[in-house]
Amino acid sequence: MATLLDHCSLVRSKNAGPFTLTFDFMCHDRAAFDALVASGFLDKGLFAELYGADPEDILVVNHPLALAVKVSLPRPTVQGELRDSDCYAGQQYAPLMDLTFDTEPRP
Repeated sequence: MATLLDHCSLVRSKNAGPFTLTFDFMCHDRAAFDALVASGFLDKGLFAELYGADPEDILVVNHPLALAVKVSLPRPTVQGELRDSDCYAGQQYAPLMDLTFDTEPRP
C-alpha cells in the first residue's frame, strides 16, 4: 500500500477560476509517475465521492512529459460565495493525503 507522498513531491489544490477546482500531482520521477497512473487511484470515481461532483464533470489528465497528473472539477461552491470555506481552494487536497492505494496496476 502507498500514499500520494510516496509518489509525489508536490500535491496541491487551487482555483482554476471561480467555478473550477483543480488538483496537481507532481511525481518524484518516471517510475513514480508510471506506478501512480497504472494504479488507477486518481480516477473520476475518487473525486466524485470525496467532492460530491458528477463524474461526467471531472477531467483527469496525465502529463507524462511533466511527470504530473491534473484533475479538474466544478467547485462545490462558487469562489467567494457565502458558504465558501476555502476561497483560494488551497486546502481541498487534504482529504486525499491519508488515503492509501494498491500500487499494483489495475487490469
